[in-house]
Amino acid sequence: QVQLVESGGGLVQAGGSLRLSCAASGRTISSYHMGWFRQTSGPQREFVAAISRSGGSTYYADSVKGRFTISRDNAKNTGYLQMNSLKPEDTAVYYCAAGPRGLGLSSERRYDYWGQGTQVTVSS
Repeated sequence: QVQLVESGGGLVQAGGSLRLSCAASGRTISSYHMGWFRQTSGPQREFVAAISRSGGSTYYADSVKGRFTISRDNAKNTGYLQMNSLKPEDTAVYYCAAGPRGLGLSSERRYDYWGQGTQVTVSS
């Protein structure tokens, strides 16, 4: 019942910043926790960050902690991922996701809805 569309990806030099957006439709995202994952190679998606329904709790992978910030604006039905101090190893397709359960948000299985992904490429 939720459709997600990511935007904001692109090519950036190492040390630069990008802000990804995840626009939701069909249902208000206030009913869902949100997460960001990324995929480099193979079928698995790597957990990046997650945020609770109200935005009161956030979680980050160790690899991005201190550099990335997840946020949401439920009034705009949109989630965000601010990425600073980007490194070449951050290069990936980034996906946003939404799910109703609040435990184990680092797992893909906690999410029911996924966006199409947006490419982020960081050059050295």
